[in-house]
Amino acid sequence: MRNKKLQVWLPLLLSLCVVAGMFIGYRINGNMPDNGIFYIEREKPVTQVLDLINRKYVDNENMDSLGDLAIQTILSRLDPHSVYLPAQELKMVNEDLEGQFFGIGIEFNIINDTVNVVNVLSKGPAETAGLLIGDQLIKVGDSVVAGNDISAKKLRKLIDGDAGQPVNITVYRNSEEKNFKIVRGPVPLYSLDAAYMIADTVGYIRLNKFSETTYKEFMNSMESLLKKGMKGLILDLRDNGGGILTQATNIADEFLNENKLITYTEGAHSPRKDYRCQKEGLFEKGKVIVLVNEGTASASEILSGALQDWERAIIVGRRTFGKGLVQEQFELSDGSGLRLTVARYFTPLGRSIQKSYKDGIAVYDSDLVRRFKGGEMTFADSIKHTDEKKFQTASGKVLYGGGGITPDIFVPYDTSLFIKEVMHAMMKGTLSKFVYKNYLKNEKEFKQFTSPRQFEQKFQVSDSMLRDLKNYAQNDSIHLSVENPRVNAMLKREIKVLTAREIWRTEGFYEVNNQFDSTVQRALQLMKPMKDILSAK
Repeated sequence: MRNKKLQVWLPLLLSLCVVAGMFIGYRINGNMPDNGIFYIEREKPVTQVLDLINRKYVDNENMDSLGDLAIQTILSRLDPHSVYLPAQELKMVNEDLEGQFFGIGIEFNIINDTVNVVNVLSKGPAETAGLLIGDQLIKVGDSVVAGNDISAKKLRKLIDGDAGQPVNITVYRNSEEKNFKIVRGPVPLYSLDAAYMIADTVGYIRLNKFSETTYKEFMNSMESLLKKGMKGLILDLRDNGGGILTQATNIADEFLNENKLITYTEGAHSPRKDYRCQKEGLFEKGKVIVLVNEGTASASEILSGALQDWERAIIVGRRTFGKGLVQEQFELSDGSGLRLTVARYFTPLGRSIQKSYKDGIAVYDSDLVRRFKGGEMTFADSIKHTDEKKFQTASGKVLYGGGGITPDIFVPYDTSLFIKEVMHAMMKGTLSKFVYKNYLKNEKEFKQFTSPRQFEQKFQVSDSMLRDLKNYAQNDSIHLSVENPRVNAMLKREIKVLTAREIWRTEGFYEVNNQFDSTVQRALQLMKPMKDILSAK
């Protein structure tokens, strides 16, 4: 009888022992769920499928690629801004946000399979070693890079590396070879393209992104412009795709007073978080105009939206991109990363500026094309708000949420820029290559100009220069009708602007180009009458 009872209870006792062992194991490893309930976690079907393919499939497959594809497919069902970043891509993204990478500090252009140095960054490793604009790279280390089907991607792999590591570079200069040993070091990736006095009491600042160094760059420029007598500011955020949120809120704090709300974020798993002004701003009273367009996104829209809600700035240009989602970045075990949308951000009035993505990512990505086709880029009354809920500022001005920030003053896209043959020459790189070669040929002549402003006022593109360009373009199978007045004027403008960039880089480019820029010129008109600016003293 005792034997039979033991046979009945033995399986149950063994099961209890197993469960007790699992319980103790969970407790030791710290994996016990908070509610005290434990369970055996099984592999998810997606993991099982990948494992079966790896072990059983008829052919050998690259499992990393299949895994990446599975992740990307899952993310495509969420929102357009939750993305998976392979390790190398994540590294580049992080460098961009950090505001620096490690390399030698040159900009280059590949012309006829030859790597030409078009810029040597000030105080960078290459300048310290003695590289000059116009040098042509022959070898990097033991690798020949001249006439060897070199690409920008291949060259960067050879040049970039860890800080402190040397790289030997051979260049061709003035008909002879020269060797340089360059120690790789930090190379800044500036987020501020230009800062100068565009008029007697009006400053201009252009930001291309919000990285870890943006606020510092911005403040240095603001302090410099204030010393020069700035009473009004044109802040150019066109084509600024965003970046680090706190850099944008720090800048907003310089324009807004007291404890004003700048933005807040909120999500299903992220409780509301407010970002408010925390200190006295550097420019709380001067007149501010913010320039925006369809490329203005994310953190740029936070800054623009806050200043618009508080009626602190006039927003000029075209409707912004419409990205109101906050991403948090998670690094994965293999060095790759996941940027996952965790919240939405809202302007002080409560506007969500995120445009709709309910029709899928393909439709979302084609939004800018639809804006062109629908006439929105050229006519203000063609602007369509995806969220018709109205918000009111303190003075009663009506604003909308959804679909980006709608400007207070609309400036249409300059369709005169669409000259097919000129655009072809620009997109193929023919125009920039010609300007670079022409600069090297006439470098002494260009060095007589001491500033972009003097260059803009005194330098004239000659007819002979246009003829040289026409002949150069024919080698790229591009015909330029330089006799056509519209083509003639456009080419002269582009040559002048690109030459300024060769001499003074982005600062020179924008200082000269802004004289032709319809949005900038509209902002300057709005800065008048000057009594409004002077009253801010």
